[in-house]
Formats: sequence, structure tokens, C-alpha cells
Amino acid sequence: MQKKNEGLYLANQKVVGLKPGESKATHQSQQAVLSHLMSFPALQTQKVYLMLVLEKFIYLSIHKMKYAIVLVLVVSCQPKVDTNQSINVQKEKYPKTTTTSIPPNWTMPIKGVAMVAPPNPFPEDPTEAMKDLGINWVSLQPFGFFRKGKPSIQYNMQGQWWGERQEGIEESVKLAQNNGIKVCLKPQLWTYDQWIGDFELKEEENWKAWEKNYTNFILFFAKQAQQLDIELFCIGTELKQTVLQRSVFWQELIPQIRKVYKGKLTYAANWDNYQNISFWKDLDYIGIDAYFPLVDSQTPSVKDLSKAWLPIVDSVEIVQKQVNKPVLFMEFGYMSIDACAYRSWELENQKSQIAKNEQAQANALEALLRVWGAKNWWHGGFQWKWYPNRLGNEGEGDFAKDYTPQGKLASELLKTFYK
Repeated sequence: MQKKNEGLYLANQKVVGLKPGESKATHQSQQAVLSHLMSFPALQTQKVYLMLVLEKFIYLSIHKMKYAIVLVLVVSCQPKVDTNQSINVQKEKYPKTTTTSIPPNWTMPIKGVAMVAPPNPFPEDPTEAMKDLGINWVSLQPFGFFRKGKPSIQYNMQGQWWGERQEGIEESVKLAQNNGIKVCLKPQLWTYDQWIGDFELKEEENWKAWEKNYTNFILFFAKQAQQLDIELFCIGTELKQTVLQRSVFWQELIPQIRKVYKGKLTYAANWDNYQNISFWKDLDYIGIDAYFPLVDSQTPSVKDLSKAWLPIVDSVEIVQKQVNKPVLFMEFGYMSIDACAYRSWELENQKSQIAKNEQAQANALEALLRVWGAKNWWHGGFQWKWYPNRLGNEGEGDFAKDYTPQGKLASELLKTFYK
């Protein structure tokens, strides 16, 4: 499923990433603004870093100059909502239809969240709020940027957000480990106009160049994971076409990673691709980004959602028994909007027009936890996603409908299961 990296990097006037899913008109408007700005001679001769925080603002910092240009495009502004008040309102609007009690023999060793990298250093320790919900693992996603049809990969750049750079990762790991929270490092690739799962190249020469670049990219972070005593490392995320077309590359890459990193390894397959991975036996976990479409309904019940999971559980168990490895959901989660438990990737770019629905989110999470927690070969996973100190998000309007459980009915549900 296509991911959103909240930042955009522009160096030497070559765009490496932009916001996905925007309308054509919006994209053209943004490009017109950028083209106008880049017409200034001062900007043409300087190194420019541009960070686009989705619909909220465009920020430009021009280094080695005596001035800075800040362009703010205000689309909407909403007052910060009191978390407790929000939860109470949602309880009245969507009365609970099930009793949240933990089933007997329920198990979930890895109760994790995927923490969004913030643009700047943490104002306070974000892992304290995680501990309050019983979260015991966190995944960090440093992004590398690619271009459609090009073999190049750029990463750990000064123009990236602090949380994605080496120093931000180090601080995030330190805070988590000090609070007894284990860490998964999950480097990912992103671009504005293509899901990484569709990435492919036509020429063998370009494939070889990409393989070399990806090897450098993943080994850079594997070495950092070893230095920081990170417990789990993800060797790739949703690289659907590359694992199908270049399986030998992946089988040769894994031993190289094991030479520099001594912890556990996994790979995050998209929900529709986990059956086609040839190298599960070489890893420690079967990793799945579990955005399976379940029930096409505004607020499906826990019962209906649980029923929809059963054939999926059977299919995953077949693969699990074949390779005899435990299963992790490297990503799972639901937006707090109507019909969030169906084809969520199609809703992401429409969520501003879709009604907020925290009960739908809570029901979907409850069904997932109940069904999968009954399987001792399922070791848990990482909820997509968690905003540290509520930073790094696109603003309160999107936050209220986003995947995060923070300040929502889902947080109470997770606390019941996790604590």
C-alpha cells in the first residue's frame, strides 16, 4: 500500500519526493508556485531544501544566504481538541456494540506501533505515552527516495526530517530502550508518483545499478541497527515487483545483511504478495503489511469482521506451516472513518470528504486482535501509525481521521488488550 512520507526534498532543483494522491489541479498549482520561486536567480544558484507538509504549508529554507523565504498556504485551521472530550463525544455517537474482554489464551508478544518521524527533535519523550497503553515495541521508518523508472536512491540527507536522519534515529532508539521498549528499524522507499510495489526497470543495466544502490541503502541502516542494539531489522517493504523479478538478488542480499547485523530479520510483504516471497526460510519472521480488505460497510460489527478474517487466517497459516516461521504484521491499522475496514488505500486521498467514525476503527482493531491473538504462531505487529507528541502529522483535521489510535476510542481498546 502506498505510504505517505510527510516531507519533500528538493536539491539542485531535482524533485525526489512529493505528496501522493493529490488532485491534478492541486499538483499543477503547487508546481506553478515552485516554478515561479525557482525563477529567482538567487534560488537558482543556492541549495534549496523544501518540505511539503501535505495540505498545510510549504516551508523553504535557503542555506548559505542572509535571508529565508517562508511561504505558508493555509487551507484549513481547526482548534486542538481535548482528547478526553473527543473520546466522550465518540462514545455517545457510536455506542459500543461488543464487550471488550480479552479471550482466554490470547497472546501478542509484539505490541507495537509505527512511529512517524518528526521534523524536529522531540520536545518531550514520546515513549511515555506508548507505555501508558502497554506498547512494548516501536518501529522506525527512515525513508529513502527513488524516482519512477530510475535506479537512484537518496537517503539520510540534511533536507529530510530530523527523525529520519541518523541523529534522529539514534535519539528515538535511546528513548525507547530507556523505557523498556524494543525497536524495529524498517527503512522504506518512497516517491510521489508511484507505489514502490510497482517499481520496475526495463534494462538489465539499470536493474544492476538499482541493486547496488539498494544494497548500500539497506546495509547503511543495518550497520546502524547493529550499533544501536536494535532487536529487529526489516530488509524491505512492499517491493512487490523486485521480489518477483529479482528473487536471486534478495537471496544474495540477506547473507550480506547478516554479516553486519546480528539481530532478527524480516521483510514486509504487501497483503496481496506474502504468498510469493521465495526467501521466507532465510528470515526469522514472515512479515505482512496487513491491509486486507474485510467488510464493505460503514461501521461493520466485530462479529462480521471476525468472520471475514477466517479465510485469510487459513491462507496465511498455509505459508506459515510451509516455512515454519512466526508471522508478524509489520503494519496494521485502520483510519477512523466510515468503511475503514475495506479498501483503505483507496480512501486515504478522500478522507476529508468521508465522515469520521472512531467506532469503525475500534471495531476493526478489536476483530483483528481477537482473531489473530488466538494463533500462537502470530507474534503481533506494529500499528500504523503513531505521532510522537502529536508531531509530524498533517494537522488536527487529518489527525482526527488518520490511522493513529491516539486520543480515540481505539486507544482505550488497545489499553484493554495490551495492559
